[in-house]
Amino acid sequence: MPVSVSSIYRYPVKGLSPEFLARVTLAPGECLPHDRRFALARAATQFDPAHPAWLPKSNFFMLMRDEVLAQLRTRFDEASGMLTVERDGKTVLRSRLTDAAECSTINAFFAEFLKDAPGNPPRVVEAPGHTFSDAKQKPNATTYKYVSFVNLASIEALEKVMQVPVDPLRFRANVYMSGLPAWNERDWVGSEIRAGNARLRVVSPITRCAATSVNPATAERDLNIPAILQKEFGHNCMGVYAEVVAGGEVAKNDRVGRTDNAWRIE
Repeated sequence: MPVSVSSIYRYPVKGLSPEFLARVTLAPGECLPHDRRFALARAATQFDPAHPAWLPKSNFFMLMRDEVLAQLRTRFDEASGMLTVERDGKTVLRSRLTDAAECSTINAFFAEFLKDAPGNPPRVVEAPGHTFSDAKQKPNATTYKYVSFVNLASIEALEKVMQVPVDPLRFRANVYMSGLPAWNERDWVGSEIRAGNARLRVVSPITRCAATSVNPATAERDLNIPAILQKEFGHNCMGVYAEVVAGGEVAKNDRVGRTDNAWRIE
């Protein structure tokens, strides 16, 4: 069975819900367009949009600490800059993330929604060309902007030991793959892969935090996934980070695989 792209997602606002993409065009040294473009900074966070720098996830509202965010369903329209927020199937906010005046409305909404959370009130932050990824620049990588890949067979292996379904969206990956044996993606670190028409270099496994314990459908902390990964598999990783070295389009059902002699794509 050929390894292929099962689904593609971006996360325009760090900590908020994913958006499915049928296809995406990747550029060298860049993440998915608009992926983690915005974040909700905690009140004490020092972030300078004129000189953006990577900051630990604890500086922002996100699922590891603020599981209540999973109650919201959000959509971002890059053409208009409009953020739409739904709760229980009802639209509760429509404002432009790209408009400074309308961001005050967004800040006020999340201040009320997160009123019991440490670090309140939040504020929307953005900087041209910056991404609010959890991942710092990896050794031998030329960028801190990565595309994350998760192998659905590895999630199935986790489901077998847990004996409960595990929603892949817990892992907030960009690309989910099918057709690859469980955990084989860990052997890709240091290798180049091709996904669709793009080439990427796999730079590291993805260490998982308590955000994966949050059920994206119910917003409840119902599974201690990092602890179970460590206990059952001897590591707390799921998926890999890759940097784009040659741009191109990636679409659902496109082939994925290593480009070296271990597995040459025809």
